[in-house]
Amino acid sequence: MRALRTAASGMAAQQLNVEVISNNIANMNTVGFKKQRAEFQDLLYQNVERMGAQSSSQGTVVPTGIQIGAGVKAGSVYRITEQGTPTQTGGRYDLAIDGKGYFQVTLPSGETAYTRAGNFAVNQEGQLVTEDGYAIEPAITVPQDMVDITVSKSGLVQVTTDGATEPTTVGQLELATFFNEAGLEAVGDNLLLETAASGPAAVGTPGDVGYGSLLHGYTEASNVDAVSEISALIVAQRAYEMNSKVISTADEMLSVAAQVKN
Repeated sequence: MRALRTAASGMAAQQLNVEVISNNIANMNTVGFKKQRAEFQDLLYQNVERMGAQSSSQGTVVPTGIQIGAGVKAGSVYRITEQGTPTQTGGRYDLAIDGKGYFQVTLPSGETAYTRAGNFAVNQEGQLVTEDGYAIEPAITVPQDMVDITVSKSGLVQVTTDGATEPTTVGQLELATFFNEAGLEAVGDNLLLETAASGPAAVGTPGDVGYGSLLHGYTEASNVDAVSEISALIVAQRAYEMNSKVISTADEMLSVAAQVKN
């Protein structure tokens, strides 16, 4: 009975849906996190009677035919890149991107990763780094006798040192943008990698055309909306229950058929 396999594919699809939703909810408070959505596609169809087939010697054709679907499969799990709410933290090294763009991060392997999480710190050498100690590109190093630091909307980093009356420029932050942001590969730790689907990174100055500006003393909150996620979770749960009901019904029908006597 096809209904058993069809409903089983529906249950598997909704299980994936719930897993995606649960990951979104788990990362509600993750800085710079972008929620994901699962999309599905119907499977191949069996043509019992093909539409357009000739149905008589007079040339009449079957108008609609008979097609029986085989269920559903996961089509994609895509990332929704809409901006999260900037949250004021007052952190000396915290930065949020208002608009498009990603911070560039140098991994220990030398590869460049990208992130929207701007909760930065400085390491033992005074270099601006992520929470895991990965350096920001271009490298920004603050002097040990720094008493204050400011980052302009255009990414210009200036520090005031002990005894100085004028701030000193120590670097210029840059942002990277992609033609297809949803094509970036998430590797955990709030980091994304460039792929063939995302296209190459286009690097520019914050505030330029096509690039967001920086907010100093802010971080970008997750773009997960709790109400919509719970609503989607309820819908997925109901769909899972309905598919399981189809399996129970098909099992009962098979049981009745097995009891038929000649």
